[in-house]
Amino acid sequence: MIEKRQYKKLSFREFIELRIHLAGCSVCKVYNKQSRVINQMVQRLFHDSLKSEGVHLDEDFKQELQYRIDQELNKN
Repeated sequence: MIEKRQYKKLSFREFIELRIHLAGCSVCKVYNKQSRVINQMVQRLFHDSLKSEGVHLDEDFKQELQYRIDQELNKN
């Protein structure tokens, strides 16, 4: 739930369960802090690399990605 909370809003029940668990689990408290710091660092690193280098995808990769997207869209 610690990881899920970084990317998606927890349900009220999940939020309460996590809060109760973190109140009594020192290992998860440390993990929670470390996870937030790592996530912030990765986001900052990704943002900085995009700003400074201008990431470009190779054409073969783009075509493969488009093919996969089309495949998924056509499943229904």
